[in-house]
Amino acid sequence: MRKFALVVISLVLFTAAANAQKQVLDKIVAVVGSNIILKSDLDLQYSLYLSQGNPPNQAVKCNILQQIISQKLLNHQAVIDSIEVKSDEVDSEIDRRMRRSIQQAGGEANLEKFLNKSLVQYKDEMRGDIREAMLAERMRAKITEKLNTTPQDVKKFFDAIPKDSLPTFNKEVEVGQIVFEPKLTKEEKEDARKKAQDLLDRVKKGEDFGVLARFYSMDPGSAREGGDLGFGDRQSYVKEFTAWAFKLKTGEISPVFESDFGFHFLQVIERRGENVHTRHILITPKITDESVKRAEAKADSIYNILQENKGKGDFFSSAASVFSDDKESKFNGGMLLNPANVDTRTTFIPTNVLDPQIAVVIDTMKVGQVSKPQVYKDQQSGKVTYRLYYLKSVTDAHKANLEQDFPKLKSLTTANKMNRAMSEWFEKKRKENYIKIDKDYQQCPELQGWSTVTASIK
Repeated sequence: MRKFALVVISLVLFTAAANAQKQVLDKIVAVVGSNIILKSDLDLQYSLYLSQGNPPNQAVKCNILQQIISQKLLNHQAVIDSIEVKSDEVDSEIDRRMRRSIQQAGGEANLEKFLNKSLVQYKDEMRGDIREAMLAERMRAKITEKLNTTPQDVKKFFDAIPKDSLPTFNKEVEVGQIVFEPKLTKEEKEDARKKAQDLLDRVKKGEDFGVLARFYSMDPGSAREGGDLGFGDRQSYVKEFTAWAFKLKTGEISPVFESDFGFHFLQVIERRGENVHTRHILITPKITDESVKRAEAKADSIYNILQENKGKGDFFSSAASVFSDDKESKFNGGMLLNPANVDTRTTFIPTNVLDPQIAVVIDTMKVGQVSKPQVYKDQQSGKVTYRLYYLKSVTDAHKANLEQDFPKLKSLTTANKMNRAMSEWFEKKRKENYIKIDKDYQQCPELQGWSTVTASIK
């Protein structure tokens, strides 16, 4: 339940709850321009904080109230600057978050039980919150869009850190991989294709699409929802799905088609601009023992070729680009990216965040060595692949320095510049806008100087 609470938090983080505003008895704790912030808004966010397993701490409410006030200021400026969030964008974001929550909760019923309300009601209540959060994020992006971090900025930032306060970076490794997925022949996939076609025929004869999806679809994220995927744009799906989703008219159903996930057919429910609301049924072919053996044999063969060409330039990178079935790493020379900081695209991975199945293999390897074929089992899907690992480098734990840690220090410098820019923006805007804070919160350290009205809220 604690893990699920974190997912629910993401649905409303940095937002005030719209349902709280409907309560008859409440108290205004702050006013920002023409916007009010209710005590129930604050209490709901605090309850969500407690639901994560955090200990009671009334001081946390000060920080929450500052976040809500900050968002109101950002939203106010977004309106002035004509920044918009379209309805279909809000719908798409709501559907994306709800699908994730339903999956994490183990079903629609569990989520409704946790929320103590229907999903239809909750989605309606959170619409305003999501819109405000998206507006605020776009306003933040506009404020910081012209920031640029130069090497000189990084050096200045680093030099300003007291030597006894330099951060310590954990042991890091650079790891490459070549992934071999079991590949099915056309004959091995035929049963799955026939099953998908049979379900499509049943839909065409009048059987309920949603009911069939709940019983037969092998997409765990949408099956419980009758195959409903909500709204998505052209980047939301694999190319085969996108081709049909944006070709069909509302109400039309595609033929059976194949993607990397298996055999699908879909129906377009609604279109809104560049977003489309769809539902689908997916049938995934069963991996055979023969296909697993073929993947193992191919992994053995490529391992032998790598051993024969050891020391001949960056042969592993070339082999990864040709033979790997992992689309995320094959065009990066097979190199894995730091999962804790993918945006920086750094290949240096702290050992404490490295996948345990990979960590146990490279722990006994030397730099420059390629492992023998290893079985890898995905913990969520149960999918089995064979993998070759390449240990490119090992960096021991150390105090930060410019030579080794420039990418990390650049990220820290950029974050510092963005925080400073936002602080300066808020310092200016809070003086220009009407802000009134209830006397119970005027002593909060985070809110000192925010109120432009000295009298308490009655």
